[in-house]
Amino acid sequence: MEILTTLEGMRQSVQNEKRRGRTIGLVPTMGFLHAGHLSLVRISRAEADVTVVSLFVNPIQFGPKEDLKTYPRDFDRDAAMLRAEGADYLFAPTDEDMYPREYRTFVEVRELQDRLCGRTRPGHFRGVCTVVLKLFDLVEPDCAVFGQKDVQQALILKRMVADLNVPVRMIVAPIVREPDGLAMSSRNTYLNPEERQAALVLSRSLAEARAMIDAGERNAGRVLSRIRSLIDAELAARIEYVEAVDPDGLMPVAGLRDGTLIALAVFIGRTRLIDNLIVS
Repeated sequence: MEILTTLEGMRQSVQNEKRRGRTIGLVPTMGFLHAGHLSLVRISRAEADVTVVSLFVNPIQFGPKEDLKTYPRDFDRDAAMLRAEGADYLFAPTDEDMYPREYRTFVEVRELQDRLCGRTRPGHFRGVCTVVLKLFDLVEPDCAVFGQKDVQQALILKRMVADLNVPVRMIVAPIVREPDGLAMSSRNTYLNPEERQAALVLSRSLAEARAMIDAGERNAGRVLSRIRSLIDAELAARIEYVEAVDPDGLMPVAGLRDGTLIALAVFIGRTRLIDNLIVS
């Protein structure tokens, strides 16, 4: 695996690979990798000849009161994991190269960016879209792999790619969970043992919702009420939102059908966690 830190180095390496007729897969990450990230790398390796994993803690997607400074980082550990997984390139640009002092350009997906997580994280998805479009320009991937845990992000990026005619195939991979059901996330490291146990209420409430749906329940209000009641019963948990929305416009729905997204954001202590399921 080759580690690249400059924009020009990344461009040149991609051009060399393309001259050999190789296809490129991209896995964008913010590092502090876990098994969920590695599952995306495996998908990229299956779908493309060459896999590039970017590692960049993107400052413009963090709000002023969010955890940019304390976001977990361990570059050497991440590099070792990616090398063992068979990634071809690790691209780790600097803040100064990605956003030079005179930087003025940002990318927005109107309306979608203001719903669900966007209501309490203004500017977050603008930052995500901007950095991902920059990565697409630098890496020129044939496909890019994202995880369903960040489902709103994936849907917004799909809309961006379609609207701007970006020639990249978007792949959204299933959520990877811990053995006890908790969705894998770099932010899980913030949880103390008691909070880690309390966090299981997210996956447990979604499992209950899935059981209701499998039994024939199609009323979104009843399913959401059951989710909220389970989460409210956990003293360490505080709901930010629990919603059932259509996957295209992220607008609330009254009835559940194939493709409906049930998404939630919950604070466990001071740590904000997200999880979701797609009705099928």
